[in-house]
Amino acid sequence: MPSYPPSRIRNVALVGHNGAGKTTLAEALLFATGTTTRQGKVDDGSTVTDFEPEETKRKLSLSLAMAPCAVGDVKLNVVDTPGYADFFGEVRAACAVADLVVVVVSAVEGVEAQTEAAWSHAAALGLPRLLFVNKLDRERASFDRTLADLRERFGSGVAPLELPVGEETAFRGIADLLTDTAIVYEGGKATTGPIPEELADLEHQVREQLVEGIVVGDDALMERYLEGDVPGTEELEATLAGGVSQGLVFPVVCGSAATGVGIDRLASLLAEIAPAPDVRPPLEVRAGDTTTEVRCDPAGQPLARVFKTVSDPYVGKISLLKVLSGTIRPDTVLTNPRTHTDERLHVLQLLRGKETEPVSEAQCGDIVAVPKLSDTATGDTLAPKGTPVTVAALDPEPPALSIAIRPKSKGDEDKLMTGLHRLQEEDPSLVVERNDETHQTLLRGTGETHLAVCCERLARKFGVEVATEDVLVPYRETITKPADAEGKYKKQTGGHGQFGVANVRVAPLERGEGFHFVDAVVGGAIPKQYIPAVEKGVIEAMGMGGVYGYPVVDVQVTLHDGKYHPVDSSEMSFKMAGSLAFREASAKAGPVLLEPHSRLEVTVPASMQGDILGDLNSRRGRVQGTDTLQGGYQVITALVPTAEIQRYAVDLRSLTGGRGHFRAEHDHYDVVPANLVDKLAKAKGD
Repeated sequence: MPSYPPSRIRNVALVGHNGAGKTTLAEALLFATGTTTRQGKVDDGSTVTDFEPEETKRKLSLSLAMAPCAVGDVKLNVVDTPGYADFFGEVRAACAVADLVVVVVSAVEGVEAQTEAAWSHAAALGLPRLLFVNKLDRERASFDRTLADLRERFGSGVAPLELPVGEETAFRGIADLLTDTAIVYEGGKATTGPIPEELADLEHQVREQLVEGIVVGDDALMERYLEGDVPGTEELEATLAGGVSQGLVFPVVCGSAATGVGIDRLASLLAEIAPAPDVRPPLEVRAGDTTTEVRCDPAGQPLARVFKTVSDPYVGKISLLKVLSGTIRPDTVLTNPRTHTDERLHVLQLLRGKETEPVSEAQCGDIVAVPKLSDTATGDTLAPKGTPVTVAALDPEPPALSIAIRPKSKGDEDKLMTGLHRLQEEDPSLVVERNDETHQTLLRGTGETHLAVCCERLARKFGVEVATEDVLVPYRETITKPADAEGKYKKQTGGHGQFGVANVRVAPLERGEGFHFVDAVVGGAIPKQYIPAVEKGVIEAMGMGGVYGYPVVDVQVTLHDGKYHPVDSSEMSFKMAGSLAFREASAKAGPVLLEPHSRLEVTVPASMQGDILGDLNSRRGRVQGTDTLQGGYQVITALVPTAEIQRYAVDLRSLTGGRGHFRAEHDHYDVVPANLVDKLAKAKGD
């Protein structure tokens, strides 16, 4: 493709619920614009944008993919995104570079959970939106029902630009309200003609409403309209484009991506009314402690942001970036302000699915791929040398589910960590942690499918097969009253023996205070050089577990007396004496088991609040409060035992049909109810 100025670029993200037909729509746009010679299908794995083995296996988009095409002299940078909730982070990344969001809705299922989620996210970013009602050729498809659903969910700004000609299997064309004509598709050809008689009255009525809705945004046009001068198609499109750009109007168009009906009109409409990058509001950037604005100007200083990283087993790391200002060319050198590293952009490529094509330059507003950037990650800014400006980093999707993983083959630990690091570069919503209490490596993600795909990619890309385990809850123990004990370690083995006696007193501390050791020995009962050994023995005993087998916390240990032998005493003997003394004292000090509690914030539709409250009660949760949000949502805050929400991401999705989400963070430790202690102690023993 040649270089395009920003005025002739349209960055469009396809978003919506899984199964709405986004990938098929991307294929149809590529085919309708002559970019490809055949239209691939999701079912047989032949699509351009679903090319990863994990995607073809599941027949499911798992990451965003580029599908650029040309409509006349306009370049459409189409970004296909997943519709499954686990991969919403990819939708966020696509929206960060889009200038228009096409919300794809199935005419059979209507508005679904991820339709709403994508709409809300785009609205929060102030992005213009267009709605495409897909699958009108299917049984039980209804444009009228879907349009009513859209208006109910998304407001009066939803305005149809097209009506379907025919229903279900008889769907064969669209009535274009702007041009007042019908486009009928038969035998692979589109024919433009008058509106069919059976549709004429409805089309006239809806067109009149549309024209009135468009001219309201332009005072001069409105005045002419009231005087009987109906604007022409070009004037209507120009005014409509302004309303779309300002987020006042959300056009609805229709068609079938599978049969191609309406797709050529959609491509033309995107070229006509989607805002170009240079008409979007300027971007805020930070330069040190100051904030400034950067406009999309090809003559400006070169500035780009990486919004996606792809790990290719042959090429290595490929960075997808959007040029925000200026023009970049091969061998341009830019600086990464985060790492203070100079990056040479050796090659610029157009990326379409997995295929690449070299390009000679990319002007601001365009999207290109750059391989082998050495020290740049997703979300990083690339700025001119000496001008360390940064764009706000992309917020990754917060993890909601964890699994414990380990390599199946011994010796693969280093390969595992290398592979996980590469996957994190590709997917910032992945979090890898090492829990030193449970000695597990935790892989945290947004859901079951997300984590399963990560494990499959570890095996395919990096040759590391992993076994998964349940995440162990880091229970702890403490004591509830003071107690005294003597620890005596005596051993005779010929020659020098081992002898040490330590008298300790244990007492509970406030929750979260940890461990205090007090040296109260007087009169030289224990020589000073052996007292640190007693403390070390106590600490080791606490770590190895108390009565129930879990680490002991929040205890003060006072060493107040002891005995030693001038020949047989040693650091080892007093370390053992300290350990024995602590074990005996803590067993007499009213030991209790502690469990972690998480602070949970659950956001759900208000109609589901009762179900969520009941579910939280069944998990031993204590509700702290509720808040009402705009759009009919409630935020419920509760303190819940961490063990009860290990799979809450899965359960909440089931309870709310995917419309609920949550955040959880550790809050405190509290005593385990007596009826659960024996079960947990037995599990630890096993």
